[in-house]
Order: sequence, then structure tokens, then C-alpha cells
Amino acid sequence: MRGAKVAAVAVLAAGTFRATRIAVRIARNARLEHVPAEHPPTVTERVSVLMPARNEAHRIGLPVRSLVAQQGCADLEILVMDDNSTDATSDAIREAAGGDPRVTILSGKPLPEGWRGKPHACAQLGEAATGSVLVFVDADVEFEPHAMAAAVSLLRAKHLDYLSPFPRQIVGSFGERLMQPVNAWVRLSVVDMRSAEDSHEPGAMLANGQFIVVDAEAYRRAGGHAAIKDAMIDDVWLAGTLKFTGSRGVAVNGSGIASCRMYEGFAELRDGYTRWLWVLFPDPKVLVTTCAKVIASDVLPLLAALRGSKLGMLGYAAGVAGRIISGRSGRDRLVPDALFHPASSALSVGLYVDSVWRRKKDKVTWKGRAIA
Repeated sequence: MRGAKVAAVAVLAAGTFRATRIAVRIARNARLEHVPAEHPPTVTERVSVLMPARNEAHRIGLPVRSLVAQQGCADLEILVMDDNSTDATSDAIREAAGGDPRVTILSGKPLPEGWRGKPHACAQLGEAATGSVLVFVDADVEFEPHAMAAAVSLLRAKHLDYLSPFPRQIVGSFGERLMQPVNAWVRLSVVDMRSAEDSHEPGAMLANGQFIVVDAEAYRRAGGHAAIKDAMIDDVWLAGTLKFTGSRGVAVNGSGIASCRMYEGFAELRDGYTRWLWVLFPDPKVLVTTCAKVIASDVLPLLAALRGSKLGMLGYAAGVAGRIISGRSGRDRLVPDALFHPASSALSVGLYVDSVWRRKKDKVTWKGRAIA
């Protein structure tokens, strides 16, 4: 019995140490992260905004209108691709564009064997683009009027080849409130911002496909999306391909220039995350190890604190502190949501396991396409 108690205390101590270390890293990175300017200078080079869209008729209107309203880019090209939609996506794009000559609607080619849907659509958009800067965006992201100018100005000012602004995550349901703020938490916890721009560490490859800004020459040097045609996590793989072909880049705080409600309700959130989380765990041992670490650092401290453990309270406080700091960066709601950090972590573990299980059962689909 004594040995079991000693082991339990050791696990709690290790989890508390990990939670504290993560909170310290988040605090440091929040001070060092790049933030696009609120009043950027006018961008004179040609900028191509590239938006793939598949069955997005119900929500693409506001994102397209936000692109048409962009200011500070003297030469803006907006290419929107209807990727073989079965709804009225093209009509919705056309209506939202309002006849703006900068907007061109493209029709996607049928998906060839060996390609995944989004890389194929992005590859076609990249080939059609004529700008010296390419901005890949998702069809559910809304942009502030200065977003493109701010992002491109930051790219050039920091002498980067690419950057990925993380939009503010808009949430509705309780499940979304638990899960979506984790985006900002992950961005600030997995990378060392002091060296991220040049680092080839896995955390430094972080990118968000909702908003990626890349120098056109660097993109083509890396082989474009054709180089990652079968990528399940296309944004991270694109960042990795760019890094390994000599580019400098980093994920940045885009919460002040873009916003997105990725999923509407828990069922859609579950489908969205489980379609790709399995890629992170090719080895069952990695899944078990990851889940054990998350539970030890984010869940067990709260359970121990509820039983009067001061060590557990310290670990829980560290987890909440990290969430508060990342939440301020991501412009997420802090109270009471940050207090639910253990529940957010437990949900993450559940989604990890669910994704791997659904993958093994061949039950993973997205937008009407089976994911092999």
C-alpha cells in the first residue's frame, strides 16, 4: 500500500511539473509571438488570395464579402474554387462577390487517384495565381479589413518565406467552448518562439490551414501542394515541406485580423477532429504515452486538489494559468472557461482515441469523401 501511495505521489509530482513547465513556456511565447499590425502600411506587390470551397453555400457569403472589403492591398487577386460541390456554392460566391472584378470563380477538376481533396484544390489555385504572395484561406474564415495587408507586411518585415496567422476561434456549444481554445494553447505550448522561424523541430512546423501566407517563389520551390498531395494534415505538412526546402516561417497570432467558427455543435466538431487526429498516432505506444502525459498533467492535479492535495492544487493552477495566458492571446473567453482546462484535456484524449478507433473501423469521412 505504501508503495502505491509513493507511486501516486510521484505521478502527481511529474504531472504538476509538466503543467508548470508548459505554463512557463506559454507565458514566454506569448511575449515573443509575432502579432500583425493594427495599422499596416499599404502593400503594393500583387497578392493572390486563394480559397477552396466544397459544399460551403451555407456559410461562404460572409468570408467572401470580408475579402472583397480588404483595404491596404493595392493589387489584390481573389480566386475562389468550387471544388465539385453538390450544393449552390458557386451561386453563393457570385452573390457575395457582388460583381467585384478582383474575384474569379474557378471550377475544380475531378479528384485524381492519390490526391486528397484540399491539397488538390489548393494546387489548382496555386497554379492559377499570379501574385508574388499567395494567401491560402478556408471558406469559413472572416477577415478584418486590414487582414491581408497586415499579414503580408509582417511576412516581409520579418524576412520570412511563410507565416500562418491563427484566427480567433468563435464558439457556440459547450463542446466547442471546451475544445476550440486549445488551438491557442497548443500554438504557444509546443514551440520555442525564440528559434521557431528557423527550427526544424516538429513543434516549429505548426501551421493552420485556415490562413497561410507564403511567398510564391518559396511555395513553388517547395513543389507546392503537389509535394503533399496525399497529406491528411495538409497545413503542417506544407509548413514542413517549406522548412525542409530552405524557407523560414512560423505560426503567429492572427486573432486580431481573422475569426472562424470551425464547427457548429459537438457532432460536427467530433467529425472534424477525428478525421485527422489518428495521423498523429501511427504507433499505439505513442497514443498511450501521449494520453498518459495529458491525464497526468491536466486531469490528475484537479482530482488530487479536490481531495486536499496542495501539490495537486499547484498543478491545477498551473494548467489554468496557461489557459488564461493563451486565451488572452487567442481572444478567447477566459471566465469560467479556463477553469475547465482539465475537461478540455480529457475531451482531447477522448477525441484522440475515437479518431484512432474510427480509422481502424474505416468510418472516417469528410465532406462526402472517404478518408483512407
